[in-house]
Amino acid sequence: MQLVLFQLVNSLAFGMLLFLLSAGFSLIFGVARVANLAHGAFYVLSAYIGYTVSQASGNFWLGVLVATAAGAVLGVIADRLLLSRLHGQELRQVLLTLGLTFVISDAIRHFWGADIKSVSPPAPFEGPVTLGGLVFPSYPFVLIVLGVVVFLVMRWILRGTLAGAKIRAVTADPQMSGTLGLPVLRISMLTFAAGIGLAAFGGAVGSPQLALTPTLDSTMTLFALIVVVIGGLGSIEGAFIAAVLVGLVNGFGAVYFPAFAQMAVFALMILVIAVRPQGLLGRKLGNA
Repeated sequence: MQLVLFQLVNSLAFGMLLFLLSAGFSLIFGVARVANLAHGAFYVLSAYIGYTVSQASGNFWLGVLVATAAGAVLGVIADRLLLSRLHGQELRQVLLTLGLTFVISDAIRHFWGADIKSVSPPAPFEGPVTLGGLVFPSYPFVLIVLGVVVFLVMRWILRGTLAGAKIRAVTADPQMSGTLGLPVLRISMLTFAAGIGLAAFGGAVGSPQLALTPTLDSTMTLFALIVVVIGGLGSIEGAFIAAVLVGLVNGFGAVYFPAFAQMAVFALMILVIAVRPQGLLGRKLGNA
């Protein structure tokens, strides 16, 4: 029973990291119409930035703050200098962001090396916690709480604020939104920054949970794509549910049938596509 509960907590924590990553990916593709295959690379790069700042300052949360801000700024730079020239050209976006992934990965190897780096959880979450007589690591609970809080805040912004209404309008119909006077390009740029910032935040806070390695980018990008496909494009609620499902399937699969764990995640995605092609809570592009 302790093994099951231990794996449940770790799986939910991983699911929350996937949500932070995939929610930003979904926002960027839904609003800016950019297929950003460098999303996982920004996640990893920001994790390394947070690691460096926390090592230098001795303050983990300062590293998270700097990494999140740096990720958002780098996202804006990439959008303005590169991706803004390719609006509506999905194939070129894919090739460009794929190339950007290799550039970021080589930059990480140059500045930080290829060795695996581990990050200690911040005080007071570096030790275990006892619940019901069972001992658990405490930091996964922090990730679960952070993921739920970010989900609730994002849902409130998108559903209950004027800024959220503008984002949803641009997502539904950018041409009509521009005709009605909404600054579509500005909204797209800010959404791109917010999406990369979410990934950067996830990378920084997730570094004590997942060891840092330059090859982590491709894994996280793949998971982000799977979560978005399962949850449905443009749905934060769908991304949250899908991230939890993928985290559970991946976590328990790695323990009980490790040879088929990755296959189980893809099987889940195929099953959802077969039953509901637009995802659990998604909608087709162009529909309100």
